[in-house]
Amino acid sequence: MLSRFSLSMWLGAGLLIFYVGIALLSLFWTPHDPAMPGVGPSYASPSWAFPLGTDRLGTDLLSRLMAGTRYDLGISLVAVFLSFSIGTFLGTISGYFGGMIDSVIMRMVEIFQAFPALLFAMLIVQTIGAGVVNVIAVLAFVGMPDYLRLARGEVRSRRDWQYAEAARLVGNNSWGIAFKHILPNCLGPLLAFTSINAAFAVLVIASLGFLGIGLSPDTPEWGNMIARGQDGIMTGQWWVSLFPGVAILGMTGAFYLLGDALSDLFDPRRRT
Repeated sequence: MLSRFSLSMWLGAGLLIFYVGIALLSLFWTPHDPAMPGVGPSYASPSWAFPLGTDRLGTDLLSRLMAGTRYDLGISLVAVFLSFSIGTFLGTISGYFGGMIDSVIMRMVEIFQAFPALLFAMLIVQTIGAGVVNVIAVLAFVGMPDYLRLARGEVRSRRDWQYAEAARLVGNNSWGIAFKHILPNCLGPLLAFTSINAAFAVLVIASLGFLGIGLSPDTPEWGNMIARGQDGIMTGQWWVSLFPGVAILGMTGAFYLLGDALSDLFDPRRRT
């Protein structure tokens, strides 16, 4: 019988591989042009010709859903990589060296985290404008403080452990001890949190798209698709908003399951 760790790992990894495959496939093939209106009748229900139906502009939903996968998945992964890299770097410096450096960095983090993350992202995007690059920058900026705090705590708790003291005794400098000896032993919790943060990033991307302040309205992004279909919900065109919502649920679920499995992997006490 599969353990909870194995089940979460296989389900999360399997779903994520499926989404990656769809994103790669959409680079080369979709049933119709995802940006082309009028390929079918307005609000056509799911059929053999249009498996997921069409929206009010007659755009094929399956094609838009496939193309949207590479936007939501790609933006979230790039943003999480940037916030992980920058936040972990600053958190390691803050946790190991302490003193004035630590005080300055943590005061700045506290100022940023005084605002709810989604609201902060909305305000910044509204200020600097929509676009893929801007959304990536905002998500990386909003996610960075969490990695900084986590890395700081992990490094701070390990800087006086025996292997760190041994590294000092053999002549390693402070930067080498922090990044070559202590940080690699702190990556477990950071990697587990990365998966959870990616799920949050997907939700923020979709929220910004739904509100019309993320990517441009004609971009095949899942939040934009839900917003485009909200007028049809009350008149029976349920498929326009349902399928993008299911796609968001599946991707966030994949990341959460993978994060849960990674938490079990790096903390054997959680395994059952």
